[in-house]
Amino acid sequence: MASFVTEVLASSGKLEKEDLAGKISKLSRKVQDTKEAVCHMMNRRYNDFMSSLQASEELIEQVEEVSREMETLKNCISTQVQQNIQSSVTEYAELKQQLDKNTLVITMLGHLKEFHNAMEESNKALMEKKYIESAQHLQKARDSVSLLKQWKSSQLPLLTVLTSELSMQRENLLYHLGDQWKRLVVWTLPSSKDGAQMKSFHGVSLNLRMGCDEEDSKPKDQDLLCSVLQALALQGELQHRLKLFSQALLKNMLRPLVLFSSLSVCVTQQQGEGLLLSLKGVEPESRDTPSPAQVYGKLLLVLRTLHQYCSVNVSIGEQKLASILGDLIWEEFSHCIIHECLQYSIPTNSSQLEKYSTVIKETEEFEKSLKDMEFLHGDTTELLKYARNINCHFASKKCKDVIVAARKLMTSKMHNTVKISPESKLALPKLPSPEGLKKQDSIKPEPGMVNQKQLSSWSMCLPACRISESVQQLMELALNTLSEAVGSSMQCALQLFFTVRNIFQLFYDVVPTYHKENLLKFPQLAAIQHNNCMYLAHHLLTLGHHFRAHLPSPSVRAWAPLWTWCPASGNWVIHQLKQLGTVWQDVLPVTIYCKAMGNLLNTAITEITAKVMALEDISSEEGEHLHTLCQTLMEEGPLVFTPLTEEKKNLRYQEEVALYVKKWSMFKELAVVLRANLQEIVDRWADGKGPLAVEFSSSEVKSLIRALFQNTERRAVALTKIK
Repeated sequence: MASFVTEVLASSGKLEKEDLAGKISKLSRKVQDTKEAVCHMMNRRYNDFMSSLQASEELIEQVEEVSREMETLKNCISTQVQQNIQSSVTEYAELKQQLDKNTLVITMLGHLKEFHNAMEESNKALMEKKYIESAQHLQKARDSVSLLKQWKSSQLPLLTVLTSELSMQRENLLYHLGDQWKRLVVWTLPSSKDGAQMKSFHGVSLNLRMGCDEEDSKPKDQDLLCSVLQALALQGELQHRLKLFSQALLKNMLRPLVLFSSLSVCVTQQQGEGLLLSLKGVEPESRDTPSPAQVYGKLLLVLRTLHQYCSVNVSIGEQKLASILGDLIWEEFSHCIIHECLQYSIPTNSSQLEKYSTVIKETEEFEKSLKDMEFLHGDTTELLKYARNINCHFASKKCKDVIVAARKLMTSKMHNTVKISPESKLALPKLPSPEGLKKQDSIKPEPGMVNQKQLSSWSMCLPACRISESVQQLMELALNTLSEAVGSSMQCALQLFFTVRNIFQLFYDVVPTYHKENLLKFPQLAAIQHNNCMYLAHHLLTLGHHFRAHLPSPSVRAWAPLWTWCPASGNWVIHQLKQLGTVWQDVLPVTIYCKAMGNLLNTAITEITAKVMALEDISSEEGEHLHTLCQTLMEEGPLVFTPLTEEKKNLRYQEEVALYVKKWSMFKELAVVLRANLQEIVDRWADGKGPLAVEFSSSEVKSLIRALFQNTERRAVALTKIK
């Protein structure tokens, strides 16, 4: 009867379900027991530091056996659930939930087993100096701990202990790697008190220990070096280690070889000790800047030695060791070569520029060698770009030297003078005649077209006087610089041209400030300075005509407003009037002082107004310059009225400047017109009743409008309203 009931129940699946429930319950207890045993063993192994190898192996077998039973049970449940899914969903869901929980526990125990095995293998490989294998096993152990930390169903008290053990093992590995690195790469740095002098680098050496086995004479440390580098890379320490090495290499060997021409590098092979790179000084010590060829030769000797020793079969991922080292040092290394070597090789004279092609070729070969050794990437050309841009660098260096020399002349003593006479001529350089000028010179004038009235031979000659010797030298410096610009490239010529303009702007700013006390104390120096300004202004008037046909067109346009940079401009007028006012102050009666100063200022602004009114065409840029000049005189002009020593009392006379300067209102209207638009001019005319009509006639206003504005319909309309 019982067997019959059993058969019926078995056919319905009920008995098998009950057997499954019992098996799962039994298996859960077995899993829990295994978990406790494994945790106990791990705690004893890594926390209590007790040896339990045999027990560990038994537990590992037990874990594997439980895993197999669970897999069989899981397959059985999955099959039976599919057959009886309609009637057993709830029951099997509970069983599946219990099984999943047990599966998580088994997974965790598997991670613990993997951690244990990886740590054992890592330690074993480390003892055998298999550093790559040791680092790989250590990485597996780290991955196992990471997976255990993600298990949220329970809190393992062993995690802290396992993490600590992992850190200790990593530090142990890094210690052994560092010890091997120090043995393979040995720096010798002499303790010198000479600082950055060449003597402080005598005796600096880098020993790359590459010994050989006595039996097969093969490098025994080459594979070891590769193993150390790979292991450091796996542990994420290679970049830091190479950065320290690259900084030492750059500071103690590469940079000194660039800086000091008397420093050389010597490479020697020592039996059983590897290669030795050492720096040696040549006596007597030379202070000359080394040429690019010398520098490139010494640097390549060092880098080729490193490439031969370090780059054979040494790859970190997809990148060679030489490439990593190049990335670390190239920015600072190239900056050093450019600013300590190539910069000093730039010629100081344009005639030497053609010879610089040799330096460009040497730089090309140097960069090619670095790329062949993989120290540089294919698109890296900083040195070559700098060398090829020689025209720009030459101009910049020349301009800097010219400005320095000019300032030195301006700050020299003014009382060292030379005598000039009407016969004195400026030694203008002979320039090749442009083609257009040759054709014009070949055309003979027709009879009757020659003007019978010729200028006097004394025209455009300076009167006999004395000027500062430094000013004469300053003019010669400007001429020589412009001569350099002739025949140069456009960019170079423009830089040199504007440097000449800056010389005279600098003269205007520096001389009155630097020699201020002497100019106020000694009338003779003030007279000499007057002659200096007259001398410069005289030659600046005609200097442009001599060079304009030989310079690029952008600089030709710049000659026109050259007078705005001349010391004889409006600012200089104000400066002279202030000096004169200081001499007259508290000497002349107030009324006489104001009348005299007013007449002088009135003469200056009347002359400027007349010159502006005579212009037939004024560009927007020139109009802006003229407006700036007028604005300066309007702001600074009243300040020359200082008849009294107390500044507050002088305010009254400064406010009444229009009483002493007859053309003051006219000058103010001129300044407004120079920046105004057509409508504003018409408004100020106001049908002949506005302030503009008070100071200017209709013909004068129309002349200004035609000079300032292009011929358009709007200009024509505006002209019709001025009547």
